[in-house]
Amino acid sequence: MGMAHPTGGWTAEMVRALPDDGKRYEVVDGELLVAPSPAWRHQRAIGGLYRTLDTYVREHALGEVIFAPADIEFDERNLVEPDLFVVPLVEGAKPHDWGEVRRLLLAVEVLSPSTARHDRFTKRRLYQGRGVPEYWIVDLDARLIERWKPDQERPDILADTLAWQPTPGQPPLELDLATYFSDVLGKTAD
Repeated sequence: MGMAHPTGGWTAEMVRALPDDGKRYEVVDGELLVAPSPAWRHQRAIGGLYRTLDTYVREHALGEVIFAPADIEFDERNLVEPDLFVVPLVEGAKPHDWGEVRRLLLAVEVLSPSTARHDRFTKRRLYQGRGVPEYWIVDLDARLIERWKPDQERPDILADTLAWQPTPGQPPLELDLATYFSDVLGKTAD
């Protein structure tokens, strides 16, 4: 759900001042986005991707994989909490604080009924506009991943294999999506 602020827009500072009530607060272009705590299968989906991505990112010394809650502040009117994201190394080392995070290699959101519109439109446009090389939207119900790149008007719809190659010349990460969704959902496709 999005809410307008009566003075014309929310800021990252205002969002940080909100109570820690278990809800997720983000701001995109001054609009406050509020979502409830994630469901069990949402967390399982993030955990599965985290384990896979973390192994690959460590093996290839690309940076660090982080999961929510963790704020990414692009500027004072844009603060988001991707479900999962990859930050690159800073001068050859993992960042030590949020101030060192200037860009993302990947952002991932898992759809839920309360976040689908913002994940697919509001946050997608933000990530694309900020040059995030890949943005994945995980649709558990459809058992697919929408992969967006900055210049795309339509996503790549991935239902079999997801290949991620953040650095040319290195072998890509390949994720078998049937296995991933079966592990996450605990059942096979109908």
